[in-house]
Amino acid sequence: MTDLVHPRDAARLEGLDGPEQAFLEALERGRLHHAWLLVGPEGVGKATFAYRAARRLLGARPEPSFGALGADPDDPVFRQVAGRAHPDLMVLERDDGKEGRARKSIPVDEARALPEFFSKSPGRAAYRVAIIDTADDLNANAANAVLKTLEEPPERGVLLLVSSRAGALLPTIKSRCRRLAFAAPPLEAAVRWLMAQGDVTVEEAHGYLRMARGAPGRALRLANANALEIDKAARELVDKLPTLDAAAAQHMADGFRGPEGSQRFALAIDRIAAALHERATAAALDGRGAFDRWAEAWAMLSDLPGEVDGINLDRGDAFFTALGRLGALS
Repeated sequence: MTDLVHPRDAARLEGLDGPEQAFLEALERGRLHHAWLLVGPEGVGKATFAYRAARRLLGARPEPSFGALGADPDDPVFRQVAGRAHPDLMVLERDDGKEGRARKSIPVDEARALPEFFSKSPGRAAYRVAIIDTADDLNANAANAVLKTLEEPPERGVLLLVSSRAGALLPTIKSRCRRLAFAAPPLEAAVRWLMAQGDVTVEEAHGYLRMARGAPGRALRLANANALEIDKAARELVDKLPTLDAAAAQHMADGFRGPEGSQRFALAIDRIAAALHERATAAALDGRGAFDRWAEAWAMLSDLPGEVDGINLDRGDAFFTALGRLGALS
């Protein structure tokens, strides 16, 4: 499988003609809002759209073959944006650019830099642009700092906020933005796209897209993590409860070590939680009293990855402790 291209490097974006046309229409009519809230599921192209819109505002040479907001990858503006080197673009994100490590949140100090950034006139373009990828990652103080920028719209400035959980954002932030909604593309188009990225069968593509709720970007990340294999192993563990298959559990826990351990741990817990959610739903439909127990187990697992990372617990120990609690609930 190919790795998912970072949104700042992506030249193509398919299936989002509606949002791109809405943005272009506002730009061409001189009615460009100063803040845009890009909402929708994770992995449907919101951040890629943000960079495409930014390149257009920063004067990149249009390339219609790459879509309504397409830009020529050989254009200097495109290369500057990809290299994080354009003086009229500011990006707030959890990834601080150091060895690809993501922080727990976007700190307030970076959000407080927005007013100074927008106080300066554009140096090389018609606009100054800031992208927040994602607004969901702003801590409370950072969110309030962003709000102050929104309350005083910058002249020749545009703020693009990406969000997969817009319901959790401050209402005052949402009310000051124009909302653009993004949805997953048609299933067959997503299947074709996913199969084109590497060695994935039709059946596997459908499986990854089911897990990703139709979001192609998330489906590709799941494919690169061999999520179908992890899902199968997780369901086998759940099906054997209250008996613990210690060998299978240890094999899964061995994958929690190393630089990708956190991702694999979160994925394993997610797939176990999905299996438990199906059990809880089935129990509710059958009128069985086990619903409350399975719902309690699902809630416990859903919180586990955040708790483990938050206090730096050993993932293997936390995993076996969780399986023990699941066995007691079964």
